[in-house]
Amino acid sequence: MSARIFSPAKTAMQSGKAKTGQWVLEFDPEMRKKIDPLMGYTTSGDMRSQIRLTFDTREEAVAYAEKEGLAYRVEEPKESKRRQISYAENFRYDRRTPWTH
Repeated sequence: MSARIFSPAKTAMQSGKAKTGQWVLEFDPEMRKKIDPLMGYTTSGDMRSQIRLTFDTREEAVAYAEKEGLAYRVEEPKESKRRQISYAENFRYDRRTPWTH
């Protein structure tokens, strides 16, 4: 049984960075998911896929995995690059695309 340790990125519905500093341990699926022919639901007999443990630091998550004897891999978070633009950029005379209003 193996696990994945990662720091989740912010969702598309967030403008801030809430809940992005935590580290999560999730188990890799052991069984394939299958579709129920009657209702169309996706089901699986893998109960560990429902477990999601959160930790404050990466070291705590790694220590837990080592204590439990789990094979794990750590996925480092990707830093987002934000371009700083001022409101005045909309009205520059040398814009690449002309102002249409």
